[in-house]
Amino acid sequence: MPQTMMIFLKPFISPSSSSLWSKSNSGENSLNTNVKICKRAEVVCQGMLTPRKFMQKRRKVEVFKSAEDEADQKNWRKMMNEIEEAGSAVSVLRTQRDKNQALPKNLVLGSLVRFKQLKKWNLVSEILEWLRTQHWWDFNEMDFLMLITAYGKQGDFSKAERILGYMNKKGYAANVISHTALMEAYGKGGQYAKVEAIFRRMQASGPEPSAITYQIILKIFVEGDKFNEAQEVFEALMDMDAPPLKPDQKMFHMMIYMYKKAGKYEKARHLFSLMAERGIPQNTVTYNSLMSFETNYKEVANIYDQMQRAGLRPDVVSYALLISAYGKARREEEALAVFEEMLDAGVRPTQKSYNILLDAFAISGMVEQAQTVFKSMRRDRCSPDLCSYTTMLSAYINASDMEGAEKFFRRIKHDGLEPNVVTYGTLIKGYAKTNDLEKMMEKYEEMRVHGVDTHF
Repeated sequence: MPQTMMIFLKPFISPSSSSLWSKSNSGENSLNTNVKICKRAEVVCQGMLTPRKFMQKRRKVEVFKSAEDEADQKNWRKMMNEIEEAGSAVSVLRTQRDKNQALPKNLVLGSLVRFKQLKKWNLVSEILEWLRTQHWWDFNEMDFLMLITAYGKQGDFSKAERILGYMNKKGYAANVISHTALMEAYGKGGQYAKVEAIFRRMQASGPEPSAITYQIILKIFVEGDKFNEAQEVFEALMDMDAPPLKPDQKMFHMMIYMYKKAGKYEKARHLFSLMAERGIPQNTVTYNSLMSFETNYKEVANIYDQMQRAGLRPDVVSYALLISAYGKARREEEALAVFEEMLDAGVRPTQKSYNILLDAFAISGMVEQAQTVFKSMRRDRCSPDLCSYTTMLSAYINASDMEGAEKFFRRIKHDGLEPNVVTYGTLIKGYAKTNDLEKMMEKYEEMRVHGVDTHF
């Protein structure tokens, strides 16, 4: 990285930079300052085009145990690709069988484990339902539990109940896994009364709820905006003289998220402090949760610094939150410096993090810098989405460049995207700023002709 760029890695509010913004400066100094900031931002922004090693494609060298292992691995991958393309597993698995011979167990289990990792629960349940009818497969207790879990993840409580009934008939006793899976199925189906009934029954007569049970019931209540119910479960666990288990990191995270969702930020901060008091490890997710509801960029930067002092590495969410805070405060230079820091740390930017940086420049109408960010997205294999295009459009609007805005608006369609009500609204807002009523009405009519849904 060129030496000239090193000075931009940590520009966070030094005495000299804050003095540049003091109200006592003359108009001439203010103008010089703005020119200096634009020049520095331009230098760093151009540095974004420098390829990073972690973004370069690397050829992966695979090592196989034997020629037979290599053939098995390639056959399995081919089969998985066929399932992905077909959108169905059973039809592909049937073709793998030769004259009613049993499929290799490792091939079936490998497929189930992989789809479970990918959270493709519809394929997991499809495979397990098929295996349940196959004479060559010993459908055991673990298969039943995975099938109940798959239906639970899909929110299909009627099928989860049905499989639990089959499981009991086979002589397998219901356990904490099956109860928790059924509880999750009811939760995803919005049956909150049944969720609580199962949970209370588990507490009263067993099986004893596990940490995962508590995590899931808190998640169900929080996602369903049942804040009082979630708080009651959490506080009961906290207040027990001899609790069956201690609230863990995930439970605290869910409750911090809940208080953020409910707008009770002081309670969220209190839980953050309580984690340290009770010896609950705080990780990057914990700090990200705090950063997410702070509106002042100084507070966000302070939490970010605390996280680093605690020896934790920021992830892409951490960087995105800090970039967003600086962008909203119109501190584009700091926003870009954080993005550069993220790239230098080897953290791959997401489409969302690029859009946030793009917005930081668009807010201030910094078209050239926004264009550089927009171009960098394609280079880093983060294809711009409609949000990216609309944000780029707003950069032209905020720079009062309606000719550039119209040209870019036509490009959106040329690139194969359909403008939505937000995109049209951004362009109409630009013409409103120039008091061009005729153009406003023209774009509004165009939006109606193209059948754009105005209830976005």
